[in-house]
Amino acid sequence: MDNVHVHIPYPSVGDYLPFLREKKLNLEIYFSAASLESLKTGDIKRLTDLLDYRPSLSIHAPFMDLSPGAVDESVRAVTVGRFSRILDIAEVLSPKTIVCHSGYEKWKYAHRVDLWLDSSIRTWRPLRERAALLGTRLVIENIFEDEPSNLELLMQELHSESFGLCFDTGHCNLFSKVPLGDWLDSLGPYIYEFHVHDNDGTFDSHLPVDDGTFDFRGLFSRIERRDYVFTVEAHTPERVMKSLERLPGFFAPGSH
Repeated sequence: MDNVHVHIPYPSVGDYLPFLREKKLNLEIYFSAASLESLKTGDIKRLTDLLDYRPSLSIHAPFMDLSPGAVDESVRAVTVGRFSRILDIAEVLSPKTIVCHSGYEKWKYAHRVDLWLDSSIRTWRPLRERAALLGTRLVIENIFEDEPSNLELLMQELHSESFGLCFDTGHCNLFSKVPLGDWLDSLGPYIYEFHVHDNDGTFDSHLPVDDGTFDFRGLFSRIERRDYVFTVEAHTPERVMKSLERLPGFFAPGSH
């Protein structure tokens, strides 16, 4: 299925290339800051040559230490620089989506969501416009959010065909303090991608779909469109394949 991708770090693509080619897997390629620093001229073109089976692609941007809603302008500038470099890569890879983290932690901002929101808008607006020119979408992923209001505010300000959300099932299961329905009621119109993985609610263990306690049946019963990107974030080939085997059962009519 063209809309089902598998998460893989950029340095691991070569290691798993026979497996990727055999299974003809579509990919979400994660570029860490270290990967961006080590890239040399021609590396991304060589990557496209390696992926000669022409998979559908998405990109996961770096996130460690980055803060798109930073109050400190120097920190925000570094963050914008990293995301701008990812958009350079997108010019070559033509990804469907580019996943970025929200950077919001209510304790860090002392519940001042307005501080995070103001800086976030200044970060994302020009990046959104460049994404639109490239024909891709920036999608913001829920991480430590325990309820959806900050992401809803961001979407109300910036939502467009080139800017939306990536809903992460594992992070919701781990951090949410409100029912799944609250997330979907608030954010449903803005979601373009889902990260699908599972856990038992105590650790972000990236289990295969339906091996933990997340309510996948409840999620898929609420999904009306079928043009989302679904990215499997299970960090071993065995977990990936188990998830890929199970997902069609959720897509099938009457399976809910």
